[in-house]
Amino acid sequence: MHTTNYTNTFIAVADDCPVDKAEVPASKAGGPSVAEHQFTLLHDRPYALTSDDVLFTVHAERQGIPESEREAARAAFFSKGQPCMRASPLTKRYGFGVHSDARGRIALVPLGSPEYERLAKDERLEQVKAMRSKRA
Repeated sequence: MHTTNYTNTFIAVADDCPVDKAEVPASKAGGPSVAEHQFTLLHDRPYALTSDDVLFTVHAERQGIPESEREAARAAFFSKGQPCMRASPLTKRYGFGVHSDARGRIALVPLGSPEYERLAKDERLEQVKAMRSKRA
């Protein structure tokens, strides 16, 4: 079983992130984007979900997987590797860092906030960057 969960880690925004202050993903016609869906799951519930929870929930809802089939679908989803929050549009495009606590629960941290600066300098956390959108 694969996982995308980190513990005691701060994922900083990508080096080529186009914003210098976090932006809320805009709504799009035809339903929420991946970024908007991830933002909605995390914004009002910091440290309630793991990365695995967020990524699978977005996948399941976008694919229309009924609740009764989600346990098996989750096992199938994580039977192979999946992109983690380092590849999320929130960390690559919209200016949100992601902090994972000791239990692997995550919270969004807006670029430009005092909390972002504090976590980005915290030597007790593993520091990683979100993936770049473009090749160097």
